[in-house]
Amino acid sequence: MNWSEYSRFVGDIFGAPLALEALIAFFLESTFLGLWIFGWDKLSRGKHLAMIWLASIGTLISSIFIMAANSWMQNPVGATYNNGRAELVDFGAVLTNPIFLAQWPHTVIGAFMVAGSFIAGVAGWHLAKQAKKATPDAEDVSAYRTATKFGATIMLVAGLLIILTGDLLGKQMTQVQPMKMAAAEALYTTETNAPFSILTIGSLDGSKEVWSFKVPGVLSILAGESTVKGINNLQADYAKTGFTQADGSQNTLQKEFASKLSTLGVNPTPNIFMSYWAFRIMMGLGFLTMIVGAWLLWVTRKGAMPKPGKLWTTAVWILPLAPLFANSFGWIFTEMGRQPWIVAGVMPTSFAVSPTVSVGDVWFTMIVYTLLYGGLAVIELGLMFKYIKKGLPVVAPVEQIVDEDAPLSFAY
Repeated sequence: MNWSEYSRFVGDIFGAPLALEALIAFFLESTFLGLWIFGWDKLSRGKHLAMIWLASIGTLISSIFIMAANSWMQNPVGATYNNGRAELVDFGAVLTNPIFLAQWPHTVIGAFMVAGSFIAGVAGWHLAKQAKKATPDAEDVSAYRTATKFGATIMLVAGLLIILTGDLLGKQMTQVQPMKMAAAEALYTTETNAPFSILTIGSLDGSKEVWSFKVPGVLSILAGESTVKGINNLQADYAKTGFTQADGSQNTLQKEFASKLSTLGVNPTPNIFMSYWAFRIMMGLGFLTMIVGAWLLWVTRKGAMPKPGKLWTTAVWILPLAPLFANSFGWIFTEMGRQPWIVAGVMPTSFAVSPTVSVGDVWFTMIVYTLLYGGLAVIELGLMFKYIKKGLPVVAPVEQIVDEDAPLSFAY
């Protein structure tokens, strides 16, 4: 409700993938997740397993439509400006958006990295507990070691795929949002064979570089361009020609809206400090996760047991958090680096807000949502830790209930 002008302007486009997400993915997820929860003693093992697979497939389908919608905000293709709003003319273009084709696998693989880290962290913690025992339980040790190695393998494979998809996404981003890449590197002036900044300190007003430590040529490789435009140069270009992509072109919607943007006086530069550090924290935590994953595989090789201690405990505790925060900072970079645009090169964020919503209304809803989700997080984490500490359940044959009139049961 805080973004009614945005809804009015892009509802014709943004609503289509969200409607498909609800009609296809949401009902698939909710239906089969319900059958999985309540069907433990009503369905055969094969059918019960199929239920959670179908629910998982639903989440992937959901991600397709959500990411298509977000990618359109980064690169608004397949649309035209008509009757004071953006209208969809080519839904196929939305689903083949170059940003979407790179951003969707990058995001989904990041989620798999979190999942692998969670499995490895929980299993690794229990494995260390078994190592402390005078006589470890052989079956538990085997299960926890297998789960630890499985999670660590997922972490490494996902990490390598994230690097590949991230490289592709970076090149596409440089083409359609050159200012975002410049801000991510705090690159103020255009450079050929542009370096990658390990650490840059800028002026307080964010207008120039004061000191930096750089690796030559790496940014040009990441951007896929031998010459990468700097922040100051892009600001000058915007003042002359308005928003353009790296090659000087505009898509249809950006071209049709260019004359209106020229009268708005928009500063095209995002928050450089936030973009720069979010980009590096994302990459740093991702590489840290891969390093820890490789170490877990090394420690558990050839049936070895980990040595319980602070190092191992710290590692398994940060395992789920490192890729989770890497994903979070990746999204902060994606959204903050797009500023000042809510739709790149078309609609400034300041023009998307509801005209009747006050600052106090926004603060009130933000506080309420934060408290609500914070309370849910405490409950969910408490339940999670409770069942993690219990460890593996005792596996025993379950008699199949054949009475069709018997009530559904809820069980984990």
